[in-house]
Amino acid sequence: MTHSDVDVTVDLDALISQLSLEEKVSLLTGRDFWSTVAIERIGLRSMTLSDGPSGVRGPEWDERSPSLNLPSASALSASFDPEIAYRYGRVAASEARRKGVDVVLGPTINMHRSPLGGRHFEAFSEDPRLTAELAAFYVRGLQDAGVGATPKHYIANDYETDRFTADTQVSEKALREVYLLAFERAVVESHAWLVMSSYNSINGTTATESDLLTTPLVDEWGFDGVVVSDWTAVRSVDSAKADQHLVMPGPIGPWGDALVAAVTAGEIHESTIDEKVRRILRLAVRVGALGGEPQPVDCEDGVMFAREAAAEGMVLLENRGELPWDASSLRSVAVLGSNAEQARTQGGGSATVVPERVDPPLECLTKALPGVDVRYAVGALNQVGLAGFPAEQITNPVTGLPGARVEFLDADGVQIFAEDRLATEYVWFGGDAPIAPARTVRAAFTLTPQRDEQIELGCAVTGPARVWIDGELRIDEVISPEGEDLGAALLSPGVAAVPVELRAGVPVEVRFAVELGERDGALAGALAFTVGGRPRQAAPEQLIAEAVRLAAEADVAVVVVGTNAKVESEGFDRDTLALPGHQDALVEAVAAVNPRTVVIVNSGSPVLMPWRDKVAASLLGWFGGQEFGHALVDVLLGAVEPGGRLPTTWPSAQEDVPVLDVTPRDGAVVYEEGIHIGYRAWLRADAAPAYWFGHGVGYTTFEIGGLSVSGALAPDGYVEAAVTVTNTGDRAGKHVVLLFAERPDSTVERPARWFVGHAVVRLAAGDTTRAFITVTARDLAHWDAGWAYEPGGFTLRAGATAVDLPLSAAVRLEA
Repeated sequence: MTHSDVDVTVDLDALISQLSLEEKVSLLTGRDFWSTVAIERIGLRSMTLSDGPSGVRGPEWDERSPSLNLPSASALSASFDPEIAYRYGRVAASEARRKGVDVVLGPTINMHRSPLGGRHFEAFSEDPRLTAELAAFYVRGLQDAGVGATPKHYIANDYETDRFTADTQVSEKALREVYLLAFERAVVESHAWLVMSSYNSINGTTATESDLLTTPLVDEWGFDGVVVSDWTAVRSVDSAKADQHLVMPGPIGPWGDALVAAVTAGEIHESTIDEKVRRILRLAVRVGALGGEPQPVDCEDGVMFAREAAAEGMVLLENRGELPWDASSLRSVAVLGSNAEQARTQGGGSATVVPERVDPPLECLTKALPGVDVRYAVGALNQVGLAGFPAEQITNPVTGLPGARVEFLDADGVQIFAEDRLATEYVWFGGDAPIAPARTVRAAFTLTPQRDEQIELGCAVTGPARVWIDGELRIDEVISPEGEDLGAALLSPGVAAVPVELRAGVPVEVRFAVELGERDGALAGALAFTVGGRPRQAAPEQLIAEAVRLAAEADVAVVVVGTNAKVESEGFDRDTLALPGHQDALVEAVAAVNPRTVVIVNSGSPVLMPWRDKVAASLLGWFGGQEFGHALVDVLLGAVEPGGRLPTTWPSAQEDVPVLDVTPRDGAVVYEEGIHIGYRAWLRADAAPAYWFGHGVGYTTFEIGGLSVSGALAPDGYVEAAVTVTNTGDRAGKHVVLLFAERPDSTVERPARWFVGHAVVRLAAGDTTRAFITVTARDLAHWDAGWAYEPGGFTLRAGATAVDLPLSAAVRLEA
């Protein structure tokens, strides 16, 4: 029996009867930022929750307790492989157990409604069925190991702008057919133990008070778990009347004494409170926090899985006979672009973890090609904000060891806490540091540069800040956050920096201080700041000229382009799909002098590629996790197949995108496109993107044929579609067969074509197999105040993308 099927055998009602009203209510708000309240006399310990869609951070955001940094959700989805999703969840469960975490706050299964969505990288796909299948396997992987999964954010939270207050206006048909589907499968099929309610409103009611928490979640799907709020999403005691069960963070919140008073006054029945407590206790039994113990997770090596998963998600967009490379034939390689040296392995915000190490593409290529002349030029600057200094370059002035000293002072300037840290980027979001009572926080270290360099050195923080460099006060100003949202001080602090000349081996003493002032509210115990550097701005034409010189002299050129921390992150949406800075100009210039130019796209969501027809190959690496560099080398040198296919349509021009808007107007985001998002919207608009949903090629070739369907469909039945797949190339490879349905003569509103299933096929050279895809009647159903089944004929089409569908077969849905 798996953990997902564990029966709750503890007599929960007997335990509830032992609790006072005050004790019951106390269980419904967090003990602190990341944990729940314990009641030892009934055997209930505290449960720890942790952010973790792409790794499990644990209750502290601290480089001294590093986390495995897995590839982003868009990279996972690009694998199209439920087995990878299951293993991903299981590896995350192993990390959770290692860090004492009971509940992982993921997966994020909001939709890729618009490519401008700021957390696009953190979600799976533009297609509801693909998202639903992968989400169900991810949840199962976590919970089979005894760790709670939390599909989020429920519901229609597909944008970041004004996310705390905006109202999503969306039809019931679109909710049911698109936005709720992944949550439904995660609950009905994988029995998710939690669901996270979102910040936004839906059709005028804030999510934490919405009837959607009851119908369909409880009444129709049978959800018996805990609805936990997004942090600070519960705003009033009225939300206790809804099927909202746990308020985070704590200990201060809108329930507490106010909820006790509401029950005492008869405004809320105590049985309502009992049901919420019952769900909390049921979760505790499931994770081993009540009447049991957490069990260790028997799991594969997480680092090796991260490397495999990164390659499985990489999408070879173009390949004009260039890849894979034969390392023995290479004499020189030019590696170009900021992201080659400072690759992005993850997006910004709450999904961020601190990995133990990240080996960038430049370093991995250099090590993989001994004897090859590998040269690097930045080509185009892409870093924004400040990067912290690595431990090997900083010395703690107190201990003399690698790292920095951080001190917390009270209003009288007396030290009340100190930490010896191994980095200069800091986030306190829970933990032991006394953020709320502190009035000043200081950091100090000695920087010993490894090379001569001109940089800008400073701080990223919110509040009055000062920085001394070699004893001289160089920065003294009040720094404001970039944005007005509740979390802007944490996610988007302002930056102040000054030019500094660094000399290799010459130490530089750095001291920093920020004044905190009085702090209250839900985030009073949170603080983030960075003391770091960024490259001194140079003339773009000068940087490109140096890159062009190296490219012209090399056998091949690798240009790594991508987004940066101000483009893809929680807390804000994008305003453009163009690559930041002068990266497009860099690619154009390099491709003009070296016909063997390969471009690596290091982004979590679509970017424009105006040069895509001018390069020898382009490879989408996504945010590939900590093993991104190693996985990239594996793919470039042909050790493994680039296994990804696009889970989202990529445009050639921003103005072509059918669904683009993410900005509330008069407080609302109107989903006026209804059920037509992603490739559905492109088909409806009769427009051509750069790359369709499903696009991607490998290092071998495949042929498919012989699509057949077994019989007709009853409203509660299914059929098997079968396709013959042959590897016609000279090496083993992976192929993804996609299956779509059409009903052009339908009497109800439908997409022009919609995805109903797929098969992942792996074959040796010359081998043939028969791939099977199950199609259920529900895949052909539509919402009309309930699931309805329009009888008659449907066409199934099989192929490689949303438009490359050479095979067709008819299937009939019986009345």
